Amino acid sequence: MSTRSKSVPGSLGGGGGGSAAGGSAVPLAVLLRREVVSERTAAERPDLQHGFFNQAKKGEDFFLLKPDCERLPGVPSSSFSAFGIFDGHNGSGAAIYTKENLLNNILTAVPADLNREDWLAALPRAMVAAFVKTDKDFQTKARSSGTTVTFVIIDGLIVTVASVGDSRCVLEAEGSIYHLSSDHRFDASKEEVDRVTEAGGDVGRLNVVGGAEIGPLRCWPGGLCLSRSIGDQDVGEFIVPVPLIKQVKLSTAGGRLIIASDGVWDALTAEQSLNCSRGLPPEAAAEHIVKEAVHSKGLRDDTTCIVVDLGHEKGNPAMPAPKKQPGMGVFKNMFRKKTSSDSSCHSDREYMDPDVVEEIFEDGCAFLSRRLDSEYPVRNMFKLFICAICQVELKPNQGISVHEDSSQPGNLRRWDGPFLCQSCQEKKEAMEGKHRSRDSSSRNSGSSE
Repeated sequence: MSTRSKSVPGSLGGGGGGSAAGGSAVPLAVLLRREVVSERTAAERPDLQHGFFNQAKKGEDFFLLKPDCERLPGVPSSSFSAFGIFDGHNGSGAAIYTKENLLNNILTAVPADLNREDWLAALPRAMVAAFVKTDKDFQTKARSSGTTVTFVIIDGLIVTVASVGDSRCVLEAEGSIYHLSSDHRFDASKEEVDRVTEAGGDVGRLNVVGGAEIGPLRCWPGGLCLSRSIGDQDVGEFIVPVPLIKQVKLSTAGGRLIIASDGVWDALTAEQSLNCSRGLPPEAAAEHIVKEAVHSKGLRDDTTCIVVDLGHEKGNPAMPAPKKQPGMGVFKNMFRKKTSSDSSCHSDREYMDPDVVEEIFEDGCAFLSRRLDSEYPVRNMFKLFICAICQVELKPNQGISVHEDSSQPGNLRRWDGPFLCQSCQEKKEAMEGKHRSRDSSSRNSGSSE
């Protein structure tokens, strides 16, 4: 289920579209608007410090650290940061390719000339498109490797996390712990088991001599225990690259993010990782978390950790101890929920600081027809006759609606956008089990992850 609160406003128009002589002059109104936005968002630019540490077993974990990015080159007020963990399996090809291409694919999928509020509102749909495009492009290289992805974009106090697989991102803020990702393991989700089975996959445990079944649930062919990843073309298209996305806004008190591969989470809980690193600066915290995980269970897998501290006071990495250790039921109540009427007003209140961590957006649906079909006003930010995944231009009679095969009742029509090109439509159909693109193999074979 997707939700969006008033923290992400509707379309406000975007940057100026006029051109002057030579096409290089910027209208005065645009310059003035940028200055106002810069002043208003200055208070939302917390000090950001990050640290990283890794211990390798197979050399298949990769990471991205880009704290100084700009949506608009040369405009400091458009700055954002990006961090990512890519935990590869069956080789490092998919992890390396995703590290090198995912951020650019995200930025390409966001429409040009959006103001900050619209950019943040468009980001979830753009991240879905970018994950699928990265997967589609990598699979043309005919490699069998795959990778988990936990990708984090930080713009001021707003944190957007997109994830597939079982790497995780947790946040400690205001004395509470928030899980900003979810494990896409078959053992963790009957819904994912049902989705893959309905799409033509075979989910079960490894058979051994005598008919006994051992180990985690896996998808066959291939034996992958993850239901979502990038790559893994030897397993099946029903192992989809569609990410869970969560977008939250922190208060000015800031918080600490821990982004780590399963080498950490198979040994430590979120509470343990935060407790063992509390009071340490990010670099030392990341190292301590990794060493604590290795000490607990040994170096069984690549173990990688990124720690990001957000706060207005430099050199103050210490976070308060949690008030309680919540489970999933408590987690849902930690965000301040908004009604639909709240989202209708997006004036200067958008720049008021929430008194708690505020949920802006969440959606984990695996189906592209829903994830790409944004509601107004986000829908109007994207050009209609551009493929919603690969961003190629389409002639009016070329595009295929994401609702082409929809049998759901309501107002959706097959001639409604967004539209896909032919190859992206084929990708969508394969992901939904509309046609089989892999041969089956026995679950008596070795496993992928």
